[in-house]
Amino acid sequence: MSADTTTTGGPVPELRGRADACAARLRDADSVLLASHIDADGLTSAAVAATALRRAGIPFETVFAKQLDATEVERIAATAHETVLFTDFGSGQLDVIAPHADAGAFTPVVVDHHQPADLPDGVDDLKHHLNPLLFGLDGASELSGAGASYVLARALEPPGGDNRDLAGLAVVGATGDMQGTDGGLSGANRRIVDEGVAAGVVEETTDLLVYGRQTRPLPKLLEYANDVRIPGITNDQAGAVAFLSELDLDLRTDGEWRRWVDLTMPERKAVVSGLMKRAIASGVPAGRIDDLVGTTYTLTHEEPGTELRDVSEFSTLLNATARYDRGDVGLAVCLGDRGEALDRARTLLRTHRRNLSEGIEWVTSEGTTVETNVQWFDAGTRIRETIVGIVAGMAVGTAGIRGNVPILAFAEQSDEAVKVSARGTHGLVREGLDLSAVMREASRSVGGDGGGHDVAAGATIPAGTRSEFVAAADRIVGNQLSGG
Repeated sequence: MSADTTTTGGPVPELRGRADACAARLRDADSVLLASHIDADGLTSAAVAATALRRAGIPFETVFAKQLDATEVERIAATAHETVLFTDFGSGQLDVIAPHADAGAFTPVVVDHHQPADLPDGVDDLKHHLNPLLFGLDGASELSGAGASYVLARALEPPGGDNRDLAGLAVVGATGDMQGTDGGLSGANRRIVDEGVAAGVVEETTDLLVYGRQTRPLPKLLEYANDVRIPGITNDQAGAVAFLSELDLDLRTDGEWRRWVDLTMPERKAVVSGLMKRAIASGVPAGRIDDLVGTTYTLTHEEPGTELRDVSEFSTLLNATARYDRGDVGLAVCLGDRGEALDRARTLLRTHRRNLSEGIEWVTSEGTTVETNVQWFDAGTRIRETIVGIVAGMAVGTAGIRGNVPILAFAEQSDEAVKVSARGTHGLVREGLDLSAVMREASRSVGGDGGGHDVAAGATIPAGTRSEFVAAADRIVGNQLSGG
């Protein structure tokens, strides 16, 4: 059934006019270079855009980049494509892109949700820039890169077409970009969820908020559930087995532990009730106990019991491909390859999990250096630069790692460059923290560049400038939190 965007205003009416203008420019192009960021949100952004371009009959080529810097933009400008569609990055690099556009190298169409950079003096603003921040929507919590691509995809629908089936990928992207809470996705993301539900590709339920509901045996599900730590169960294999064994439930089939997806609704309720009772008895704060249950999203067209059925597991799978420079594999999975590409993605996921575990173990063992307003660690080559930010975020709040101070994580990118990832909390953001500005200003003060979101951001800085960068970041964070 076709969805009439003329009457509905599309999923995000605030962006409808700009989305239509971007779609019109793409339809006029002889060919399009689709350039996208290489993480879960970037891969789903690319998949949504690629599918929409194909359905609209627009020829295109896809490339990925970990970072859109001046060198990468020059490489893009040297291609034969007259029109370039940037997804999940580009806004933070407007100052680099715009001069090329002014010089006639290519016409940029930027579909992003990150903080836009200031344009150089005398350079005209981009005409085709689709970003929720330009229309009063929060790009860190209300609309992801994949969500922005979905808005474009709806505007690109050919006569009689319906791209609402792409809403599932947009939900995966938003989840991978950490935009969900225990209450689920909100803002413009909420409207995309509604379209996905209406199209029959997304199911929204209230369930246990633990990663691995589709794939992990029950003891592993509970043992690795770190968001709400329950003494005697979390990080305790024997304790998790003992807890499940004490329940008056048949949780094994032919001697093998069942998965959460295998349980009936009454069985699920019994396990959740048992977890809550154990948490209360162990002194877990009431607010944290409430976090055990919340809104979850399922992709109804994917096979039950697989990583692709649950949006959080899907996004983790995609991150695994991206972090090991195999964006092509992640894109293929997003576009429907359930053979070789999915097998390769699963292999990368196993490697990813092992490296994350080892990285967290190293950070918690070594600890962080605490400055006045930030804490930091330098992993050097011990942690891959593509995952050091994930490790930092997972380490915050663990033993010895403060949970109320922004964390900076350094990892060697090359002999000449160092990757910096920053993670904060939404509580600190409410107090004034904006890590996007911190990363951008501090990195540029030492000859690097960076950006991102208020709660999570990154940068690349020249080797040997760590001390100066930390001092600058510490000062900027202090000014933000003091209202200076």
